[in-house]
Amino acid sequence: MKEHERKIVTTIIITIIFVLYYILYFMVLLAELPGTVSKLLFGLIPVFLMGVMIFVCIQRINEIRSGEEDDLSEY
Repeated sequence: MKEHERKIVTTIIITIIFVLYYILYFMVLLAELPGTVSKLLFGLIPVFLMGVMIFVCIQRINEIRSGEEDDLSEY
């Protein structure tokens, strides 16, 4: 497996782990919090974080494919 493919697979695996964690956290919040308003307020945070993780994963994959993943080493 090429180095670029390994980096992409690693990025996807880490994203999946975090998304599963946020889903579990979301389910626990829905089960434990009283009231609909508190469930909505605190439930939106893990949903937002899942979206951010997926967005960052897509950006990272695009960086790896374009060859820009090592830009920090130039500074």
